[in-house]
Amino acid sequence: MRYHRMIHLYFFITWIGFLIGPALLPANAFRITQFISPETCGECHSEIFNQWKHSLHNLSQKDPVYLSVAKYIRKGLIDQNEIAEAESCVKCHVPVGVITGYPQKTSDDEKKIPEIANQGIQCDYCHSATSAEKMYNNGLQLSPGNGEEAPGVKRGPFHDSESDFHESAFSEFHTGSEICGTCHNVKHVAYMTDLETTYDEWKNGPYNHNKDPDKRITCQGCHMYQRPGLPATGSTQRIKNRGVASDDGPVREHIFTHYFVGGNRFVPGLFDDRTKPEMADERLKHAASLAIETDRIKDGKLEIVITNIGAGHDLPTGLTDIREMWLEIEIRDKNQKKVVYTSGKLDKDRYLPDDSIIYRTVFGDGKGNQVWNIAEAKEILSDKRIPPLKSITETISLPQGKQTGLSVHVKLLYRSAPQKIVDQVAGKGKFILPVVTMASAERDF
Repeated sequence: MRYHRMIHLYFFITWIGFLIGPALLPANAFRITQFISPETCGECHSEIFNQWKHSLHNLSQKDPVYLSVAKYIRKGLIDQNEIAEAESCVKCHVPVGVITGYPQKTSDDEKKIPEIANQGIQCDYCHSATSAEKMYNNGLQLSPGNGEEAPGVKRGPFHDSESDFHESAFSEFHTGSEICGTCHNVKHVAYMTDLETTYDEWKNGPYNHNKDPDKRITCQGCHMYQRPGLPATGSTQRIKNRGVASDDGPVREHIFTHYFVGGNRFVPGLFDDRTKPEMADERLKHAASLAIETDRIKDGKLEIVITNIGAGHDLPTGLTDIREMWLEIEIRDKNQKKVVYTSGKLDKDRYLPDDSIIYRTVFGDGKGNQVWNIAEAKEILSDKRIPPLKSITETISLPQGKQTGLSVHVKLLYRSAPQKIVDQVAGKGKFILPVVTMASAERDF
């Protein structure tokens, strides 16, 4: 009897689901056929499509460095909590696949992922969003249509959008940082360790101007103002992008751009994109400043001040145990023309010495031991990064008796991941990650 009641309940729930539509169905009840391919969207939104193509959003499931790391961190794990975390990368990297049934974990066969899902963070996924259930681990709530035959409502920042293909609606949610933050905050699925906190860094920082909303600069206010030649950071102008959202739409004062380059110049270049690597460089080069201070030179001390002048989040941000931002310092004796101090110089393998001054988060295993595999991260051992509009001062002890006749050269450098780790997970020399100079300073004294 109980079995038959369960069967009847199942069919009743299914029948109700069809009546009320997909908006109220659980996430795993979405069908891949409900989502429209980005190429279809690009037929009317050609400029936005071309900006998005080969962006970090588009390539989130095609990035070969990410794929190598995601596979590697799963190896050898036996703890179920750690396995669960290692298998969870897909929740943000291939979201359309996760909510429609495949893949469900990172180790699933990539060849079986439907093509639409393989397009990463895409048009119909974001513009079907209605709200966020939680501000971490991709808590987006969706209300998609039913494919090209009944595309449903697409939401965005305009009150008067019209389309012959789909319904349109204004969405305040799309104008705020929360739509970005739900994926750009990541917690360990079992231990709840904060693995990425980009949204929280913005929320608790000066760009989230609580007293005057007109002064608030959201994620979109920088990242979706950027275009070639215009980094649109906190240290540069953020000029509005006058144009059209659809090919036959009205000219608007600002159209949000969709390049989504972040600070990664390497991955778009693998896909023969020549624009986005340069845009990533432009963003990084307008994020920080360097200054060499000599107030304590009589004490044999040199101070280097690094200031986050352009990022609305910490520098670096994202998965910051992997990101490499560090100081390269070289001090020369001008008379003898020899190096008397050096730090942060890459070796012949392009590896960074352990004693370098690095800005990053260090995770631990819960017993005070450092781990680099985020699946094992039970605690944060240290967090040395630079919050928005804040500075860090590094004090360098000069060689004894060397207070004059010196030439100091300092660079703030960035790389998406340590070359040593990339070689370890993908094979030595397979991917050579570029190093970008974010800022530099020189001084003779």
